[in-house]
Amino acid sequence: MKETGIIRPIDELGRIVLPMELRRSLDLKPKDGVEIYTNGDTVVLKKHSPSCVFCGSVEELSDFHGKPICAVCLGEIAVLAADAK
Repeated sequence: MKETGIIRPIDELGRIVLPMELRRSLDLKPKDGVEIYTNGDTVVLKKHSPSCVFCGSVEELSDFHGKPICAVCLGEIAVLAADAK
């Protein structure tokens, strides 16, 4: 993990401001999603990238009722639906 040497206070509402340099280097824009993880006493922020709700793939995503689904899983669902008929 790379240290930046930047320290930011947490405000009364629990918010912190990410420095412009970090937002630029990670290509974070207003309204972008950020995933939050913990590892022991460490908090990790990661730019969110959509992935298939079934397998986690980020390739060839389609929107299905507001959820991202990859082409492979979508094909498997179509086969299951056809078999159910």
